Amino acid sequence: MKLDILAFGAHPDDVELGCSGTIAKEISLGKKIGIIDLTRGELGTRGSVEIRNIESEAAAKILGISIRENLDMRDGFFINDESHQLRIIEIIRKYKPEIVLCNAIDDRHIDHAKGSKLVSDTCFLSGLIKIETSIDGIQQEAWRPKLVYHYIQWKNIEPDFVVDITGFIDIKEASILAYGSQFYNPNSEEPETPIATKNFLESIHNRSRELGRLIGTEYAEGFTVERYLAVNSLGDLI
Repeated sequence: MKLDILAFGAHPDDVELGCSGTIAKEISLGKKIGIIDLTRGELGTRGSVEIRNIESEAAAKILGISIRENLDMRDGFFINDESHQLRIIEIIRKYKPEIVLCNAIDDRHIDHAKGSKLVSDTCFLSGLIKIETSIDGIQQEAWRPKLVYHYIQWKNIEPDFVVDITGFIDIKEASILAYGSQFYNPNSEEPETPIATKNFLESIHNRSRELGRLIGTEYAEGFTVERYLAVNSLGDLI
């Protein structure tokens, strides 16, 4: 299956927190989108692998994505080396996305920056024909995504561009709340973590509202880029 957009996250819920509004909007426009989680988030203070598997499947249904896979890399300990790159190359060549979305380039959790660099580097390597990969014994063709964008996470990094997600904030927030073990629940007996506070959930909503305000809409999500943005004409901007 060829996808238009493939979103990577170091942990289940990274994509939902960072860019699920954009994903929901693009799906409404007819785009085929998938999510690849690098790890199961097994080192997370709250919940368990089994619970997070169920939650990630629920979030996928809410968003209406075409596929979701987990590469079972080690939470906290995956690195940017050949073996990890080859696994991602296989995925990129399998789905042939035009656009890849990945973790923030700098963030509180060390896996976010690591995941960002790993995926970004691999997007380049995937286009080299002398790197040979196969799935089920079938040789894969080289494929390099046209664009790589990084969504914003814990830190308030200044975006290079923003996407209007007005009309899709409810889907975004529903996909986040699918991870009931991870986020604010006044009745939970789990230990409190920085992302399990009421303030954190409100900050996600407020950031989207603030970015929307700055571009004259209700809600928006921000992204950073590794190269100059280009438009065909000034009229392409909103």
